Amino acid sequence: MAEKEPVPEVEEGEEEHVAEGEQAAAGGQDLYYISETAIADIKEKLGDGAKEEDIQPLLDKVTDPTQVDDDEPMLPVDMRGVGQEFNSIQDMVAALGVVGAAEAFVRAREYFEANHEGEPEDQRPQPMTAAEWKACLHEGEEEELLAEGEEQEWSELLAAEGGDAELSMGEGQEEEEPFEGEEPLEEGGEGEEGGDVEGENGEEGQAGEEGEEPPAKKAKTD
Repeated sequence: MAEKEPVPEVEEGEEEHVAEGEQAAAGGQDLYYISETAIADIKEKLGDGAKEEDIQPLLDKVTDPTQVDDDEPMLPVDMRGVGQEFNSIQDMVAALGVVGAAEAFVRAREYFEANHEGEPEDQRPQPMTAAEWKACLHEGEEEELLAEGEEQEWSELLAAEGGDAELSMGEGQEEEEPFEGEEPLEEGGEGEEGGDVEGENGEEGQAGEEGEEPPAKKAKTD
């Protein structure tokens, strides 16, 4: 058995998210399935110091399940063992190169076998056939497309409702016109009329006070 390589530390800003639909998540694991024969051949080639052109065909079987026969066993690997996260398997190959990606899959398989969480063996992800893995990938793609379609429909619905709301607000802000024959009420109108009445009452009271003689003067006259 090949000696386990230490998991490389991830520097800040180096992490990227793995695309949904390209993994089967189980708990905290980051699972992917690879051909049992392909990963065994990769480990052997890497041990012999094989060149990139020797590893490329094997790596193609790992990254492209359609190249694997339906009845071939597929083994789970935990991609946390890679030490970095990528948007897709293709991005990982582009970033690490053929040999680097092959070594990364070996580390991912060893990381899974190490069972760092101490899960009971009967509760761990089990091997499956290539046909079953292809079905899982297809189902994940359908769910992703369905979610994208629902999100687009929801966005269109919100946009339509937003337009109707703006139209309603615009109609509600129209200025109300007075009824026919009704004069608009002027500010301070009632106050001015009240002031006139008060002024008239004040003048009448003053006139009455000036015309009436004081009681003492009336007595002397009498």
